[in-house]
Amino acid sequence: MNNRATFIDVALLDALSDEARATARQRTHHNFHPHAEYPCHRLLIAIEPSSYIPPHCHGEPTKDETLLVLRGRLGALIFDPQGGVLEARVLTPGGCLGLTIPHGTFHGLVSLERGSVFLEAKAGPYAAPRAEERPPWAPLEQTAEAAAYLESLRAHF
Repeated sequence: MNNRATFIDVALLDALSDEARATARQRTHHNFHPHAEYPCHRLLIAIEPSSYIPPHCHGEPTKDETLLVLRGRLGALIFDPQGGVLEARVLTPGGCLGLTIPHGTFHGLVSLERGSVFLEAKAGPYAAPRAEERPPWAPLEQTAEAAAYLESLRAHF
């Protein structure tokens, strides 16, 4: 970690979006925290329309999460434990800017516009998702079922 301020400007968002488009996953991130064990995780995530954040939850009581959209349009979904959509909202600058997600809440995101970037903040350290935090009804990205599932999520918007 350097000890210099980092300005979050259009150039950084553009570079991050270009990097996301160049990956197979169509998503990338820029960490502001220095390492996975750091107590506060802050990062930018660039996500393209062919990618999504699969439904998941953070089970630890300290893992509430806040998301703020900086550019583009995202579809935010909140699920019940069986995979039913409880709420679906479009996040965009100038509209609903983001959300805070309590731990234990299943949620996911879809990109609705090219060049979308959001800021995520939650407590560290990083812990790989446990089986109960990744529901069996939600396919992981880049699996055979992922494209159809992504389209079913998009239908909420």
